[in-house]
Amino acid sequence: MSEQDEPTSTSRYLQPFLDSLWLEAGLSQNTVEAYRRDLLAFAAWLAKLDVDLAAATQHDIQRYQSQRMREGRKVRSEARLLSTLRRFYRYLLREDIRDSDPTAQLESPRLGKPLPDSLTEQDVEDLLAQPDITDLLGLRDRTMLELLYASGLRVSELVGLKQEQINMRQGLVRCIGKGNKERLVPLGEVALDWLQQYFYESRPGLLNGKVTDDVFPTRRGKAMTRQAFWYIIKRYAKQAQIQKTLSPHTLRHAFATHLLNHGADLRVVQLLLGHSDLSTTQIYTHVAKERLKQLHGQHHPRG
Repeated sequence: MSEQDEPTSTSRYLQPFLDSLWLEAGLSQNTVEAYRRDLLAFAAWLAKLDVDLAAATQHDIQRYQSQRMREGRKVRSEARLLSTLRRFYRYLLREDIRDSDPTAQLESPRLGKPLPDSLTEQDVEDLLAQPDITDLLGLRDRTMLELLYASGLRVSELVGLKQEQINMRQGLVRCIGKGNKERLVPLGEVALDWLQQYFYESRPGLLNGKVTDDVFPTRRGKAMTRQAFWYIIKRYAKQAQIQKTLSPHTLRHAFATHLLNHGADLRVVQLLLGHSDLSTTQIYTHVAKERLKQLHGQHHPRG
């Protein structure tokens, strides 16, 4: 609908409101246009009911939302619409065009937590293969990546590891997580083998006589920062030609995802990750659902 097609009552309030978004709030032209489209669509729907945009009630808005949901609109789209309406009717309230806000009692749709980007098992293998293990730093980096993937540690927990936290004989690492909560995490034979090789072949050379309790020091014998290790991960991901958006938690997400893919119990994963609330871990249950779909498709005669 063009501006010429707008109902007179709509254009009387709409353009001043949009101008205020640009002048007062400093919103971009694209954002202002998105507000315009949402409000014009609502105004057109109201016009069929012979209701003015400025006079819409809470009931009108709820009916409109219900229709859009029946049409299959996404939750994020509905949240944006309500945000637009809130801003518009608060503007009318401020300008004394209305004496109440019809959106005041409406709750925004729950967006839920976004699913983390995760690497496939092949992605992880490609990433782990990048460090040059004939080099002191390369062997250190490979060991750090192996340990991160094997244990699901947070990056801050990994770079802050002290020698006393690792029990090579029992194959455990003692982590101090958020809120100073302690947990024991098994490392697995592969990560233990890399740790043993690193302790004998790389760490002494990196320290070159310096003394520190940090498991993974820099060449200067200092503790590594989260930012430095994050840079290392991104460099190796680029070498491996991994196109996915990575985060400092990428290997932690892969750890949890791949455990569930292979049948691990959600509560076990919760304990290993150090989540105090199971709901935090449930973000990974989409993996189990996808695994079930695949198994059904492979093995059921009607799959």
